[in-house]
Amino acid sequence: MERSPGEGPSPSPMDQPSAPSDPTDQPPAAHAKLDPGSGGQPAGPGAAGEALAVLTSFGRRLLVLIPVYLAGAVGLSVGFVLFGLALYLGWRRVRDEKERSLRAARQLLDDEEQLTAKTLYMSHRELPAWVSFPDVEKAEWLNKIVAQVWPFLGQYMEKLLAETVAPAVRGSNPHLQTFTFTRVELGEKPLRIIGVKVHPGQRKEQILLDLNISYVGDVQIDVEVKKYFCKAGVKGMQLHGVLRVILEPLIGDLPIVGAVSMFFIRRPTLDINWTGMTNLLDIPGLSSLSDTMIMDSIAAFLVLPNRLLVPLVPDLQDVAQLRSPLPRGIIRIHLLAARGLSSKDKYVKGLIEGKSDPYALVRLGTQTFCSRVIDEELNPQWGETYEVMVHEVPGQEIEVEVFDKDPDKDDFLGRMKLDVGKVLQAGVLDDWFPLQGGQGQVHLRLEWLSLLSDAEKLEQVLQWNRGVSSRPEPPSAAILVVYLDRAQDLPLKKGNKEPNPMVQLSIQDVTQESKAVYSTNCPVWEEAFRFFLQDPQSQELDVQVKDDSRALTLGALTLPLARLLTAPELTLDQWFQLSSSGPNSRLYIKLVMRILYLDSSEICFPTVPGSPGAWDVDSESPQRGSSVDAPPRPCHTTPDSQFGTEHVLRIHVLEAQDLIAKDRFLGGLVKGKSDPYVKLKLAGRSFRSHVVREDLNPRWNEVFEVIVTSVPGQELEVEVFDKDLDKDDFLGRCKVSLTTVLNSGFLDEVLQVNSLIQTQKSAELAAALLSVYMERAEDLPLRKGTKPPNPYATLTVGDTSHKTKTVSQTSAPVWDESASFLIRKPHIESLELQVRGEGTGLLGSLSLPLSELLVADQLCLDRWFTLSSGQGQVLLRAQLGILVSQHSGVEAHSHSYSHSSSSLSEEPELWGGPPHITSSAPELRQRLTHVDSPLEAPAGPLGQVKLTVWYYSEERKLVSIVHGCRALRQNGRDPPDPYVSLLLLPDKNRGTKRKTSQKKRTLSPEFNERFEWELPLDEALRRKLDVSVKSNSSFMSRERELLGKVQLDLAETDLSQGVARWYDLMDDNDKGSS
Repeated sequence: MERSPGEGPSPSPMDQPSAPSDPTDQPPAAHAKLDPGSGGQPAGPGAAGEALAVLTSFGRRLLVLIPVYLAGAVGLSVGFVLFGLALYLGWRRVRDEKERSLRAARQLLDDEEQLTAKTLYMSHRELPAWVSFPDVEKAEWLNKIVAQVWPFLGQYMEKLLAETVAPAVRGSNPHLQTFTFTRVELGEKPLRIIGVKVHPGQRKEQILLDLNISYVGDVQIDVEVKKYFCKAGVKGMQLHGVLRVILEPLIGDLPIVGAVSMFFIRRPTLDINWTGMTNLLDIPGLSSLSDTMIMDSIAAFLVLPNRLLVPLVPDLQDVAQLRSPLPRGIIRIHLLAARGLSSKDKYVKGLIEGKSDPYALVRLGTQTFCSRVIDEELNPQWGETYEVMVHEVPGQEIEVEVFDKDPDKDDFLGRMKLDVGKVLQAGVLDDWFPLQGGQGQVHLRLEWLSLLSDAEKLEQVLQWNRGVSSRPEPPSAAILVVYLDRAQDLPLKKGNKEPNPMVQLSIQDVTQESKAVYSTNCPVWEEAFRFFLQDPQSQELDVQVKDDSRALTLGALTLPLARLLTAPELTLDQWFQLSSSGPNSRLYIKLVMRILYLDSSEICFPTVPGSPGAWDVDSESPQRGSSVDAPPRPCHTTPDSQFGTEHVLRIHVLEAQDLIAKDRFLGGLVKGKSDPYVKLKLAGRSFRSHVVREDLNPRWNEVFEVIVTSVPGQELEVEVFDKDLDKDDFLGRCKVSLTTVLNSGFLDEVLQVNSLIQTQKSAELAAALLSVYMERAEDLPLRKGTKPPNPYATLTVGDTSHKTKTVSQTSAPVWDESASFLIRKPHIESLELQVRGEGTGLLGSLSLPLSELLVADQLCLDRWFTLSSGQGQVLLRAQLGILVSQHSGVEAHSHSYSHSSSSLSEEPELWGGPPHITSSAPELRQRLTHVDSPLEAPAGPLGQVKLTVWYYSEERKLVSIVHGCRALRQNGRDPPDPYVSLLLLPDKNRGTKRKTSQKKRTLSPEFNERFEWELPLDEALRRKLDVSVKSNSSFMSRERELLGKVQLDLAETDLSQGVARWYDLMDDNDKGSS
């Protein structure tokens, strides 16, 4: 083999080490023997050369001390010198590693056969592909051809860079007018092809090859900008990867192959040795950043789904289809959970071992997704779904990497890879996969979605997706591929200048942009764009043709995607006239839609014992006709003892006091305030309040609800942050044991929770808790008349859904699962149940109005229900519990409801705090009688005002809440701007006066504002509360128009109950009534 000068002869097999040696590590004597003519030379020139080398070395070391001298001369501290020294040492280390890697790789390629023979005991990943894989062939004949062509390829590259690239760079920027390539050499080390694999059995009109390429070259490219005396360049580079080459279409004429497509299946590895000014890119940190940026550029050009197409014949048909073919399929990746992860967080310098904050990166080609972070958990539950396009099978791999989130650098926890061909073969793959490079397993469910070219099964797909709960995005029903070809006769810019057109394509909130074509009104793009569609029947494609500045619109097009559903093969290939453009402006695009369909007829389910979905069909569904061993059919469900014991914790976030001021202005000279908000974490859920601007004593008045169990050890975590543009500042944290809350029923120490507080979110609070136990089903319809289905059930109440596990291949599944739902209006809401089969759609449904539970014994139904399809029954238990506060903040509040006149739908917030579930059915039904009842007392002629008045004895305060008004009188042409004024008579001074905010132009304002007066109870009973509803007469006037008023004699009002009531408004001389 050829060897570059100065490297020395190849060592003999006896002297060859197990790893490639560093040629520079040989002693000087060895280098002296390499010169055959050294012995006959006189000693004089050798001595002079040695002296010159010593002087040069001394001068270099002296030159290094100049920066130290300059730093001392200008008075810089020693820290600057140490920082520069550390920077230089880091650069030197990175540079030496790159040079050492280049030398080792070159020697490995030069002595491949010897090293392979002597290192067969090494791991497979250190061997060439033709050794590791028997179907990969060694192509030395191809390497010899490349070596022969390499010098001529270098001449072509030099000509290309000098005559094409350099003029383009000089014309792109006036500062680069002196840019030139001073040296272009591809070197003597050609590209090597380590192995070639030909994939048989693919489509007959194409030839598919995988080339395992490795380039460890001594390429040297130098550039210079003479105007600024700037020099830079590359000296040595490594590139390793698998390049797929597709020869298609095969034609019956020379040259037999119509075009060649090339692309990397996965991102190749790259390592560049910089020279000149670009030496700065070898500084630690910048080195990996620069290589990543270059790899991103290569990926945008040569990594799937991007590819390089070289047509070999003129007038080749479907060039766009060859350059951007349709995906082979879609894989829906359900990232469910992980278990047994390693603990990376340490405290107290490693003495205390914590947990990890895991998140996952899911990658296929250039498609990357990042899951949310689960704090302090070694067995995280993500439950997220992603959809990826698969372009090449075999070849592409699904890669999942798990990391521990840290403030500085995230710790690696493990990685798994899976070839997409296995998903295609299985259809649905649901399994735990071990993590390599770490410990633990990750749980994935992978579904292969086929692409259908007709809309026959679209309704089935849409109905299927409605029953699937998916986050962060809903499941897709179709994909759309847009081939953007060209445009004609676009309008010119001002001054009859040619535009630089580019195209923006948008579907809902997803926008993609094409490249800009400069100085033409007839651009040619030849680009492809891909979109996921949730409902192609209602979505639209919006196309905007703009100048590259984005300020000038050259034309627009809006295309309803329902038009493709009636087109042949869901394809439109034509010219489209542009609107808001020239009279002859048009755009040529090709749109191809494909329906995503999960075919479950060939699904292979796992049979590992204990794995999800691994059910014994015979054990769950006895043979028909056999009554000997068949168990008797149960009449009622048999839930476990924990069913129906959940609590609903209602968290009232009221206010905070004396927070820290974090905002600073004018470089910290002026002290500001904070913009606080609250984050709550409990039972795996997180809540966040709104932000109160510039307030150290904020008042939020928000209510959150969460279903909790009595499992010990749970804590409510409350954190307060200051909202900032970059990173939010931490203001404080507190934790409250949930056991304390459940035992006391009331929390008033840190959060100052008051169950009688009213907020604008009160209408969203729950009135009851529905617990559903889904046990089993029987006699479900068979798939295609003979095969048992793979059933699962979805339970839905309002916007909340629960999906059970899937039981494979049985018409009598047993689920044994429970779910809980918060109910806001029990009289009008209903429980919707759907039983579906994987890949077969709806098997049956059931709608259970919750009003049936209100009249049932103990508010519970436990029996068999017949599905609406007429075939199949389900056994379930539905139990309703009314939310009753264990402590209302009012002394005399009782759990006896027979004397209460309040309405559940109007004031569920009055039963806040952590309520319990009562089973007193007769009393509960009496209390629920007035929910959503239309038989309300009609409003008076002046309207009504809704008030809650009670005395809070613990704080010795009289409290009143103004909820709102309704049916106010309109005296003029426009509605009034009402507000409510409260006065505690007989005092009429400003100290007892309270006033709500003003609402604009409404006859039914909502206030939900709370007011307090500090006074003893006996004094409060001697007072009267004067409530006046007023409106501003005009903008310039201070006069107030009285819309109505009411006076409450507090001695005649029950101040212990705190009941919200409507009061009729009267004239100034009358007295209101309730």
